[in-house]
Amino acid sequence: MSTRFIVIAAQAEAASQVSDDFAALVPASTLARVSAAGTSTSEAITSDPEQALPRVVEDIRSHTEDIVLIDALPEGSVSTFDTLGWNLDVAASTNARVIAAFDTEGASPELIEREIEVLDRRARQHATRVAAVALPSAVASHVKTQLPVLELPFNAQTLDAASALEAPQVVTPLSFQADLIDRARSNRKRIVLPEPEDDRVLRAAAIVLERGIADLVLLGDAQAINARAAELGLDVSAATVVSVDDPAYAERYAEEFARLRAKKGVTIEQARDKVRDVSYFGTMMVHMGDADGMVSGAIHTTAHTIVPSFQIIKTAPGVSIVSSVFLMLLKDRVWAFGDCAVNPNPTPEQLADIAISSAATARQFGLDPKVAMLSYSTGTSGSGVDVDAVVEATRLAREKAPDLALEGPIQFDASVDEAVASVKLPDSPVAGHANVFIFPSLNAGNIGYKAVQRSSGAVAIGPVLQGLNKPVNDLSRGALVEDIVNTVALTAVQAQG
Repeated sequence: MSTRFIVIAAQAEAASQVSDDFAALVPASTLARVSAAGTSTSEAITSDPEQALPRVVEDIRSHTEDIVLIDALPEGSVSTFDTLGWNLDVAASTNARVIAAFDTEGASPELIEREIEVLDRRARQHATRVAAVALPSAVASHVKTQLPVLELPFNAQTLDAASALEAPQVVTPLSFQADLIDRARSNRKRIVLPEPEDDRVLRAAAIVLERGIADLVLLGDAQAINARAAELGLDVSAATVVSVDDPAYAERYAEEFARLRAKKGVTIEQARDKVRDVSYFGTMMVHMGDADGMVSGAIHTTAHTIVPSFQIIKTAPGVSIVSSVFLMLLKDRVWAFGDCAVNPNPTPEQLADIAISSAATARQFGLDPKVAMLSYSTGTSGSGVDVDAVVEATRLAREKAPDLALEGPIQFDASVDEAVASVKLPDSPVAGHANVFIFPSLNAGNIGYKAVQRSSGAVAIGPVLQGLNKPVNDLSRGALVEDIVNTVALTAVQAQG
């Protein structure tokens, strides 16, 4: 894995000089020098920073050289733009080591110390930190700081010291999404989108294809889809377009659906009619192996999207219930919340399965699951029917998955706050460190994820359906284009197994 650095300074000349000295010591064959502004400063700032930043992060992460030196966006490039915040966001989302450089001419040691403190405080607000400070040798001994100091001018020993600096181990929403897309690309899957008549879906499809995230099947009329794409200036020519009336699929799907639902009295005529519905057709496409997963719900209701999967794809072996999680992308970490979308009042047995499925989903997306079975009571502090249900669910989950790090019943504060956990459950390996949260009901779960999303600014990806034999995922009808792209990527990752 590459070691990434970004040199940040209030004065562009100071940062540039340090970066140039740094680069001069690294063999060209092992160094990539890239810009924190993308292809040009104007693209990053004057177009759309929110769209430009993910592309900059993706570009930086694509470099595999031993050393990746990120040239910070110069201060003052655009007077109304938060240049320092941009550079720190780039650092956080690429796990780059931040080296702070200062123009020390005429500055007292006390002033430099205050500047270091201010920059480090700002870095932490952006989910990163200053890894080291670069100072001239004549000044370094007079500046008091707890941060490592790299003395200038740079030499081989300084480079070795820089390479040994600890990188910030945080997961930002941008880095998580970049990881997700990298994983989807690594083993491309075929995802069916049944709603290309929605412009958001069509725009997302163009992005997915352009970035090589997945291969796509669009359900609908090819002429209408291509005409609308042309009107929007989108290229979806790499997608396969399939009509629900296509004889290469329709009769085969109808026969299989009739077979699957024979015990429910479904006739071949009824099956032919049913599979002309895009949700059923798309689900049959996944079931029959003509696609690896499906993403729908931009237009259709949750029930319309997922009921066909219950009837056709069904649950995976050993799983009794289909459930969901939201992946909550906070500023510096990822949490999984379940079940917030499917099961209103799960029994203890179902709650145990939801916990096990949620842990498996979390693991699939890079988390080391530590599961909190949430309640209004921690340990034995409270009682009541609702607490008893969580106690039983915890017992069953431990019985079914004895190696899973799991605690319950536990209150939310005790599950995430080490100080509270040390008082309420001092011997628990999960308390204070949980990252998978199982809510006792849909009521609590839906309220919980929306409260966190809206109050913290977290990005909520989901609901991610779990427990099915093959992946089908539901979109919110208010989904943004970015949400659809993310859901396609995570569906592709689920399809990889």
